[in-house]
Amino acid sequence: MAKVLMPIGDATETLDTFYPYFRLPEDGFEAVVAGPEARLYHTVMHEIPPTAEGEPPWDITREQPAYHIRATVAFRDVDPADYVGLFVSGGRAPEYLRYDEDLLRITRHFFEAGKPVASVCHGVEIVVAADCVRGRTMTTVAKCALDAEQGGATYVDEPVVIHGNLVSARTWHDNTLLMREFIKMLKDAASTDSD
Repeated sequence: MAKVLMPIGDATETLDTFYPYFRLPEDGFEAVVAGPEARLYHTVMHEIPPTAEGEPPWDITREQPAYHIRATVAFRDVDPADYVGLFVSGGRAPEYLRYDEDLLRITRHFFEAGKPVASVCHGVEIVVAADCVRGRTMTTVAKCALDAEQGGATYVDEPVVIHGNLVSARTWHDNTLLMREFIKMLKDAASTDSD
């Protein structure tokens, strides 16, 4: 089964991560979770919560603990040549993971090799840190538009944007559209490789 790498860390967003984790195998791809270490990680629900009438609304994202997910491999032990695609989820994790040199090396491999890459929400922080979006058009959660632009990308507020081998989405609300395009890219790449 062809493998797709999913880098995560503590505070990775639950729906950003679990939706592709379960969706990819439905189309014949093994989702391999990697982290700074091979261990169990905490995910978070990352949202602007609704408020009751009369309560002041939140104007920033609130995090609360959610499910756990196990990384079966550490970034330093990943050979990206073994993977056909990369899925970069959001949450708070990318803010910290973007400093991991092994993860940046891995990310650059997928872009240099032209393999399919999906980025959702705060995942932009990793692809920008790896200097892989310069000259591209992409989307992300609106509060990370500046990250995309500082990385040399053109930000657009669209549910899903495809530019070359990169497919990006704003938030988990766009998961269905994102995964439809990402899986299509993975299958197209597989059919090209078999020709």
